[in-house]
Amino acid sequence: MASQGKKLINDPNDVVTEYIEGLVATYPGLQYLDGFPQIKVVLQANVSPSTFDKVAVISGGGAGHEPAHAGYVGPGMLTAAVSGDVFASPPVDSILAAIRAVTGSKGCVLIVTNYTGDRLNFGLAVEQAKSEGYIIEMVIVGDDCALPLRRGIVGRRGLAGTVLVNKVAGAAAAAGLPVTEVVAEAKHAAELVGTMGVALSVCTLPGQPTSGRLGTDKMELGLGIHGEAGAAVVDLQPVDLVVSHVLNQILVNEAAYVPITGGSNVVLMINGLGATPLMELMIAARKAVRELQGVHGLAVDRVYTGSFMTSLDMAGFSITVIKSEQAILDRLDAPTKAPCWPVGTKASVGVRPPVKVPVPLNPSSSRNSEIVSRPPVLTKYGFILEAAIEAAAKEVVSMKDCLNEWDTKVGDGDCGTTMERGATAVIEDTKNRYPLNDAAETLYEMSTTIRSVMGGTSGILYAIICQAAYTILKGHSEPTPREWANALAASIDAVSKYGGAHAGYRTMLDALIPASNTLNERLDAGDNPVTAFVTSAEAAMIGADSTKNMRAQAGRSSYISPDLLVSVPDPGAMAAASWYKAAALSVASNLKP
Repeated sequence: MASQGKKLINDPNDVVTEYIEGLVATYPGLQYLDGFPQIKVVLQANVSPSTFDKVAVISGGGAGHEPAHAGYVGPGMLTAAVSGDVFASPPVDSILAAIRAVTGSKGCVLIVTNYTGDRLNFGLAVEQAKSEGYIIEMVIVGDDCALPLRRGIVGRRGLAGTVLVNKVAGAAAAAGLPVTEVVAEAKHAAELVGTMGVALSVCTLPGQPTSGRLGTDKMELGLGIHGEAGAAVVDLQPVDLVVSHVLNQILVNEAAYVPITGGSNVVLMINGLGATPLMELMIAARKAVRELQGVHGLAVDRVYTGSFMTSLDMAGFSITVIKSEQAILDRLDAPTKAPCWPVGTKASVGVRPPVKVPVPLNPSSSRNSEIVSRPPVLTKYGFILEAAIEAAAKEVVSMKDCLNEWDTKVGDGDCGTTMERGATAVIEDTKNRYPLNDAAETLYEMSTTIRSVMGGTSGILYAIICQAAYTILKGHSEPTPREWANALAASIDAVSKYGGAHAGYRTMLDALIPASNTLNERLDAGDNPVTAFVTSAEAAMIGADSTKNMRAQAGRSSYISPDLLVSVPDPGAMAAASWYKAAALSVASNLKP
């Protein structure tokens, strides 16, 4: 049984009018006609037919494709946008209201997507407007490349390429061109553009159940923006393969959807369909640019990536390619105040700079590169240091599953995975990169290793620990026990300073602070340093275990109900105590008191 779709709405019947109210409240350059619920029209603020001296450009269609089309209303793009109900063409009276509200003596051009309801309603409105004396023309956009060129009298569907046609027409009108020339430019742009979409899920209409038509392991090629069936349902594929297929369908299909051949310049649009994260859209954009340049031999002048014409909460994207003639490019680059038109896609000056630049080197070039390698022969101190590092790191690796289990209950579930990643890298670098005969320099290199491979908060905190200890020990290749104790105290201070945690906050410091205090106390009391180290490790374990009864005041655990934290130790504290203890026991076994 299909489940009711979850939406952050009020009455499903009010979603369009409430959307328009929110849009206009957000952008002061927009207004709407006071005709709700029948008339749903957004227009440029303060446009009057009696004074407007440019051709008006109007687009529209059913709601559910936001930001299209109301988000493209603004000087330099649309003069007005007409909305129907969700996925329903606007009625003739709404379209006529928009025409009458913004059309002056220069006339009006309607940009309409190629769907039967839109063609009929906008077409009748055009005829009515002409009978009222308006100069008015209509341009149909059908940029779909998933289906055959002609399906009876229907033709190709209008998709995200319509947004580019809107921009071309709006810029032409803003430049002062007459209706005939605005129409000519819009029609020409419509002939140069092709689009194909891919969906991972079908959209859910407000107040309606969620469709289960596409399973978890399927995707649909050429799905329509109203959820209508596409060209094929196939197994889920990596996005690089999907992008290659879509571009082949647009550019090299025998149907010859667009007049684009090798050596041409193009503009690319990667359009999210409503529920696709920007990360995934950018991954698709990355592949599409490489594919257009390397496989199809095309120069990519502009890339627009974002959600431009959606399908409610559909997961997926569409790819649009338009031939980039200079006149088209000039219109796309022309200024506009339409709130949802993308900015920042054009190089500010001249030719676009390289996309990659070298990583800057450490300005402290005085560090001798020869020292950053494992010595051919280890001193006794170096041998003990190596054994302690390896013991600590291997203990962390062995705790991966346990740490993840704890972290699943009190955090985001990846503490063990993150710690293992860092520990494994440390083990590997201990074999060939660390200058183990110099403890301070080894700590410096460990900081480099950790911050390179460990993500999240844990990674940076351990990098800070190593860096702070290095700062104290710098110049001391074989630190004394007291110097190690001072380095540990400095590391704790640095973590507290930058991370904000203190004792009792349920963090790694609840293991390290008792260890540091005990180490200093036992050294002050004259204990053997190795015995003091082992005793401080026991204090670390007791401190870590005590976090079971602490209220979290730092980290992700602080967002979780205290009731859920009871009896579960802090994973970070347990990890810290465990590697500290492993290091202490290793030193004890290799350096008998």
